[in-house]
Amino acid sequence: MTHVGAIADDVTGAVDLASNLVARGFRTRLVVGVPAALTKTDADAVVIALKSRTAPVAQALADTRAALDLLHGLGCRQVYVKYCSTFDSTPEGNIGPVCDLVAERVGADRAVVVPSFPANGRTVYQGHLFVGSTLLAESAMSHHPLTPMHDSSVVRLLAAQTSSPVALADLAVVHAGPAALRAEIDRLAGGGARFVVVDATSDADLATIAEATKDDPLLTGGSGLALGMTGPHPDHARAAVSAAALTGPRVVLVGSASDATARQLAAAEAAGLTCLRIDPRHAEGEVRGVAEQARAAWRGQPDTPVVVAPLPIEDVAERREHAAGLEAALADLARTLVDDGARQLVVAGGETSGAVVRRLGAHDLRVGASLGPGLAWTHAEVDVSGSWRPVALALKSGNFGSDSLFIDAWEALT
Repeated sequence: MTHVGAIADDVTGAVDLASNLVARGFRTRLVVGVPAALTKTDADAVVIALKSRTAPVAQALADTRAALDLLHGLGCRQVYVKYCSTFDSTPEGNIGPVCDLVAERVGADRAVVVPSFPANGRTVYQGHLFVGSTLLAESAMSHHPLTPMHDSSVVRLLAAQTSSPVALADLAVVHAGPAALRAEIDRLAGGGARFVVVDATSDADLATIAEATKDDPLLTGGSGLALGMTGPHPDHARAAVSAAALTGPRVVLVGSASDATARQLAAAEAAGLTCLRIDPRHAEGEVRGVAEQARAAWRGQPDTPVVVAPLPIEDVAERREHAAGLEAALADLARTLVDDGARQLVVAGGETSGAVVRRLGAHDLRVGASLGPGLAWTHAEVDVSGSWRPVALALKSGNFGSDSLFIDAWEALT
């Protein structure tokens, strides 16, 4: 029986969640996009990755409905709506509308809202979301090109997106234990609240929340909530990398403008990795030239990763204007370099990762070696000139990962 069926709003978020579920003993299947059908599986958890975070609301709802139909066909006992741990959204959605839809479809009269991921510095206290020690609205997320976050209250952010009442269960009741938290959620729901934001500042808090909600038909949260859950197969191993994927050039494709990714890029340059630049203003016209530069670098240093990153654009509006073109160019570049023999790719940025996976046709991913909280290698079979070839993909949220990730991610594959 499939215990958990999850719907994630982008590819990197789906990898985060799948990696955390594997770590907690769930045999996990990760599917990118909504297939025409989803065959029965012996997986304990199935994660479907959508591209719904910044999609028009109607499209996000249509894709969510289709994904939910597939999960229901598998007999999933619990549905998990996964959004970003920084609650990335606009006043119109899509978190609220998606949660409303799923709650209606599964008959849930209440659901917790848990964006916290303490291991990656995302915590909620008194309903306010912190990035490290900084309130969300005062963090770099306030300047995000697609979903700038100007409020730190998860209660207010969600209330602006849904007609359903939103309440708060604070840290004191979480610290009182699962039974007390369960009673508080029931009390708030009895008073009319459909969604209950729950404070969490530690992994122990996540465990309390997971225990209190283990029988609920619907969970909503970031991928961190999965770290509080307990799967039926604690000894389940991560997927082993194919030996064939250990050969060939290595490439890092950077589509994120986050502070964490900027530090990773600076560390890669300081370590002497070949760093090529692509101009977002006319990125699609530069793919051929950048690909040739990458080939030349590999001829001279075949074991050294090549990093491709955009030239910086300071103006947020201009960066937003060229974001789709940059994603498409990096996806085309990934396709070109894989056709040339690249077999290990790190991709930074949720939208970019989604574009790369779609361009490669890598729709069924297996979760491999961990690269840290919410980060993991995944493995796929990719059609290369009519033959299926193994490719290792590390698809990372722009905000996650150590500063040295582009340098040492490869060690987990050896």
